[in-house]
Amino acid sequence: MAVEPIRWKGDRLELLDQRLLPDQAVYVTCRTAAEVAQAIRDMVVRGAPAIGCAAAFGVALSNGSPEGYEVLAKSRPTAVNLFWALGRMRKAKDLKAEAEAIFAEDLAANRAMGKLGAALIPRKARVMTHCNTGALATAGHGTALGVIRSSKNKSISVIACETRPYLQGARLTAYELMQEGIPCTLITDSMAGHLMSRGEVDVVVVGADRIAANGDVVNKIGTYPLAVLAKRHGIPFYVAAPLSTFDPKIPNGSRIPIEERPADEVTGYRGSRWAPEGVAVRNPAFDVTPAELITGIITERGIVRKPTRARVKSLLSRSPPGAASGRRARR
Repeated sequence: MAVEPIRWKGDRLELLDQRLLPDQAVYVTCRTAAEVAQAIRDMVVRGAPAIGCAAAFGVALSNGSPEGYEVLAKSRPTAVNLFWALGRMRKAKDLKAEAEAIFAEDLAANRAMGKLGAALIPRKARVMTHCNTGALATAGHGTALGVIRSSKNKSISVIACETRPYLQGARLTAYELMQEGIPCTLITDSMAGHLMSRGEVDVVVVGADRIAANGDVVNKIGTYPLAVLAKRHGIPFYVAAPLSTFDPKIPNGSRIPIEERPADEVTGYRGSRWAPEGVAVRNPAFDVTPAELITGIITERGIVRKPTRARVKSLLSRSPPGAASGRRARR
């Protein structure tokens, strides 16, 4: 991989500090679950699948202590991959092996999603994406950006929304695409509707931090208006996410907790301030995109078109590819 955000060394976890990209590539070393939790909370590592992988390695570093699970569970509230990984680690006998398996399976899932999603992308398509969903947000390859990577041979180009206020699109997505040699144009979030109205966008592909049982999707703030605009202009709107991002216990998006982050992310950036002192600030990190605005959800197990509760349930109940042949072989 051109970008390696997570490096497991057996007795420590090294995380590429995404707060410093694209200017510096610096790794933060974590030797305890508390240090991993702090890295997740401070957005050294970010992206739902990557958070899940980091949390699994954090459990391994704590030798499965109750305190380790507790501090990791409190790090960030919205991305369900975190809690999925912790739940899986609780059942594991060999913690290091299980964490390594979670990492490897996420990478394999991303490559499978990329292959399935690439079939949906027309040749020479102008693909709009939001936030960062590439190798930096996962074990590697990426979810929505993985679909884009897998479509590289179709001569596509990408329009990356900057993703205010933390600028994941401007700092991270643009960086990854340039590393990959995929043509990329950076825009401010408020320019998306203008470009759509001029016929300059062919398809939108985004990631997800949690998907409810009815197909509602929670993703980085600014995703919902993109879906509304895409619907208005007849542009396909796809979500790419692994099965670990689905939360069948949550009936709909309104029940998903939305993280509110610090005000200083909105009032300025990296020591610069542009808002007046004392102004009231709201900083929800995510929003909810209703299922009816989504053309399809791309997963490693298949694509849910026009997602509904019944279609999501059907997807989650399917056997993984190769499972049937594997059972036959063991008989």
